[in-house]
Amino acid sequence: QVQLVESGGGLVQAGGSLRLSCAQSGSIFSGVAMGWYRQAPGKQRELVAQITSRGITNYADSVKGRFTISRDNAKNTVYLQMNSLKPEDTAVYYCNAFYSALSNYWGQGTQVTVSS
Repeated sequence: QVQLVESGGGLVQAGGSLRLSCAQSGSIFSGVAMGWYRQAPGKQRELVAQITSRGITNYADSVKGRFTISRDNAKNTVYLQMNSLKPEDTAVYYCNAFYSALSNYWGQGTQVTVSS
């Protein structure tokens, strides 16, 4: 059973930085695409960033140039470095492991709150 455990959320002032981590266990990590999503109150969950098994990245327009996704296959961990945070980045951030359309796993989420 695949498990994803996020950490690194918290409260930060606008303009500050946070780094989220997501540790994966229970399956092969190096061959899976990983992603970060977020869900703000009253809004749908949205993609923030993705990284393929080969390290190809994709970002939402709203975070391009501010956030960086990376992975350490030796540690089975994916990271999201968030810089120049804005109040509109406030949300619960979820880690995702996409093996296939029928094999798609989520972490429990970590709260990020950016104060103005």
